[in-house]
Amino acid sequence: MSRFQVKKVAVLGAGVMGAQIAAHLVNVKVPVILFDLPAKDGPKNGIVIKAVEGLKKLKPAPLGVPEDAALIQQANYEENMELLTECDLIIEAIAERMDWKTDLYHKIAPFIAEGAIVASNTSGLSITQLSEALPESIKPRFCGIHFFNPPRYMTLVELINTPSTEPRVLDDLEAFVTSALGKGVIRAHDTPNFIANRVGIAGMLAIIKQTEAFGLTYDVVDDLTGKKLGRASSGTFRTADVVGLDTMAHVVKTLQDNLGPDKTPDPFSDMYGTPPVLAKLLESKSLGQKTGAGFYKKVGRDIMRLDPESMEYVAGGAKANEVVGRMLKKPAGERLKLLREAEGAEARFLWAILRDQFHYAAVHLETIAETARDIDFAMRWGFGAKQGPFELWQQAGWKQVATWIKEDIDAGKALSTAPLPDWVFKGPVADAEGVHTAEGSWSASAKKFIPRRKLPVYERQFFPEDVLGSKAQAFETAGTTLHEDDAIRLWTLDGVNGEKADVLIASIKTKMHAISPDVAEGLAMGVDLAEKSYKGMVIWSNDEMFSAGADLQAMLPAFMMGGAKAIEGAEAELQNVMLKLRYAAVPVVSAIRGLALGGGCEMAVYSAKRVAAMESYIGLVEVGVGLVPGAGGLAYIARRAAENASTSTNKDILPFLTEGFTAAAMAKVGTSAIESRKIGYLLDSDVIVPNKDELLFVALNEARALFNSGYRAPHKRQFPVVGRSGLATIKGQLVNMRDGGFISAHDFHIAGLIAGVVCGGDVDAGTLVTEEYLMTLERKAFCSLLEHPKTQERIMGMMSTGKPVRN
Repeated sequence: MSRFQVKKVAVLGAGVMGAQIAAHLVNVKVPVILFDLPAKDGPKNGIVIKAVEGLKKLKPAPLGVPEDAALIQQANYEENMELLTECDLIIEAIAERMDWKTDLYHKIAPFIAEGAIVASNTSGLSITQLSEALPESIKPRFCGIHFFNPPRYMTLVELINTPSTEPRVLDDLEAFVTSALGKGVIRAHDTPNFIANRVGIAGMLAIIKQTEAFGLTYDVVDDLTGKKLGRASSGTFRTADVVGLDTMAHVVKTLQDNLGPDKTPDPFSDMYGTPPVLAKLLESKSLGQKTGAGFYKKVGRDIMRLDPESMEYVAGGAKANEVVGRMLKKPAGERLKLLREAEGAEARFLWAILRDQFHYAAVHLETIAETARDIDFAMRWGFGAKQGPFELWQQAGWKQVATWIKEDIDAGKALSTAPLPDWVFKGPVADAEGVHTAEGSWSASAKKFIPRRKLPVYERQFFPEDVLGSKAQAFETAGTTLHEDDAIRLWTLDGVNGEKADVLIASIKTKMHAISPDVAEGLAMGVDLAEKSYKGMVIWSNDEMFSAGADLQAMLPAFMMGGAKAIEGAEAELQNVMLKLRYAAVPVVSAIRGLALGGGCEMAVYSAKRVAAMESYIGLVEVGVGLVPGAGGLAYIARRAAENASTSTNKDILPFLTEGFTAAAMAKVGTSAIESRKIGYLLDSDVIVPNKDELLFVALNEARALFNSGYRAPHKRQFPVVGRSGLATIKGQLVNMRDGGFISAHDFHIAGLIAGVVCGGDVDAGTLVTEEYLMTLERKAFCSLLEHPKTQERIMGMMSTGKPVRN
């Protein structure tokens, strides 16, 4: 790993991006100072104060928890320039004006510490031109660092060097951005709008042009270019509204100002003109979501779409033809053939925009990116596509698609007459039938396949994201399998990156990683194997789902045949598995990413330790299907309340119980790993990992560290509960909520059962109980609800629609 230490970062500019970059630095525990101009009125830091306050209200939330906004140090250029001397990294994120940026560089130059890296978050201005404003001693430490909005959630960061940038600086910054900030880094050439915005915005302009050519409406196009096409669900025009039409226009203007006749040649420059409909919207100050109107306008609860002819808003919500939807589900080669040969406008439109993107990416690869991999990652990480353009082209059949594109160019159907580059048809790419191979991805400038950069930071990623065709090892088949069935795989990593086979890995395979009886049996088997031969066990899977909870569908047959009593035995078995995880002789570590709901949350809290990706959403959500947590979740809440009270000067357990009870009764889910820790599902000793691809590496090392330090399972202790007096207090509050119309009668009933379990039932305050005793109360409550008609309505509603039923 790089020893480049970033002890503090300065972010210059408290606008939308600057403030959110500062917020994300706080999320990952990097101290940050946010600078802006001194305010003309009121406190000198007035601009920054307002920006930081705004972070608390912004959606999606840039902060893990709103109160962490207080951790952003506030500063202005008039009073606090000396604070820059404390910073190892300075990120400039002011408005996209070359003159403003260079003027600021002159001002900060005397305060930049020796060895500090300076980087501009410009979305497309020339990094080399910006560097000319800096002294010669700082130029080697200057580069571009382009985050995507919103920076907490978007994976992509582009790094852009100048001819003077030291290679070590980019390597150090890539390591920091990858591991500490959790991002996916690509290195872009210093060309207008770099890679993602160059290809992405050109694609959006092509879609606008083809929408008009094929006579389609914006709502239909968004339906076609959203999830159906494997892209962001907001499609094209809705995405433009969310980003801001002024922002989009600015990126387009960068293309107009720098590319075309008498500028840098670009055979697609004719398509960079501002579309007439966009020009009219800009003129009327209809800038999208921020102004309430753009390509769409919300009127009451209705979403209206713009009619470009009249520039009036009309009823929206139209969907694409179902026949086209079926075409898009076909294998890639067949799909593109069907779209190209179809008679309907929607299908031909889709072929046209895909052809345009293939054509554009191929023509520009040599000048904007080192390899085709960078373009594909840019579109996946920066624009939410499931596949990049080269991946889809290669999957559909490289030579056939290339022939189709050439035929369309020759027939004048393409947006440019520029031919496809020679490397498309002959040489290594044609021989390999694509740009991505096991050897690497095609570099049009180097005329060879180039492997991924091998920096020490990437040794922490056993199964990083890769591109189709790279033949990267899949986690499903890696290592050595000890046991595998349809529900779970128990395996070790030996042979992957030189790893030892000293920690067992349990990977759940069911849909949404639901915990079925077979999964429970597999976890128990894993603990037995780990205790016998390994240092510990890590529960991990390489996708966006830790576990969505117990498998209700697997329970239904037993319930239909034997009623609630038939389920009670299965619940008891699941509870026993949770206790087996907790009291295993070797440490069990849950490596959490994405959703950990219901039984998934219980599996995590019963582990010896948790390692969670920043974007982990953890909670007990059984109330949504009319049930109570039934695999030990309520026993955990009661035990943790007693443990927390025992270390406090206030020995009253009820205040410590209230938050856990409320979280379970309201099905509260942490919206980040940080908030999940605040709720109590993660402990202060648990580890939050910024980069999801490092999760397994960290979890394995946590398991080893626990074992090597002489790990022993906790004692099975009795602990006190609040009893009937605490239950009466909670029920009094629930009555007020029910009578005030905040919860339904059935919600009241469920919450009362939850309260009964966490309070320990009908016992005196301070009564000592065991986990097994509380789990018995859990099972009784769980099974009684299974027989309740309103709970059955909720279960069937969730299983048929995927949405909770409120009754």
